[in-house]
Amino acid sequence: MNKNYLTLFVCVALVVALGCSEPAPVVETETIAEPAAVSTVETAEARHDVVYVCGCGPDCNCGSISTEPGNCDCGTALVWAHVVKVEGNDALLCTCAEGCDCTIDASDDTKCSCGNEVRRASLEGSGLWFCNCGGSCTCNHVSSEPGVCGCGMDLITS
Repeated sequence: MNKNYLTLFVCVALVVALGCSEPAPVVETETIAEPAAVSTVETAEARHDVVYVCGCGPDCNCGSISTEPGNCDCGTALVWAHVVKVEGNDALLCTCAEGCDCTIDASDDTKCSCGNEVRRASLEGSGLWFCNCGGSCTCNHVSSEPGVCGCGMDLITS
């Protein structure tokens, strides 16, 4: 019988101790964000591989490339693309659906993993800053301003 009273006493003491403790106050400077909003912001800030290039087609040689949407030098609207690889001063691009994050197809380096043809765009003279860790960089970081790539290298311009 003493064992039952002792168990009951311990349980009551635990309930009282845990139930009477005050929760930590919320500091007024803390903000609570919805998880979807946080992930959207983080995703947008994390993309450093998005560029906009001339959408005229293979007959056009204007070579327009920018980190912002707009019109190319020949007057046509720039199209969304993302850098899949940097080779020297050339960006290898996928021009698939906006938001895509495919890579170069492992079995055919002329195509993206989404099936589109890889497009080559020169970064030379564009005013853009980019990572080029060596002859063939897969960091894909392109910016309109100087900075540091995620790999730790300084972005370069040509």
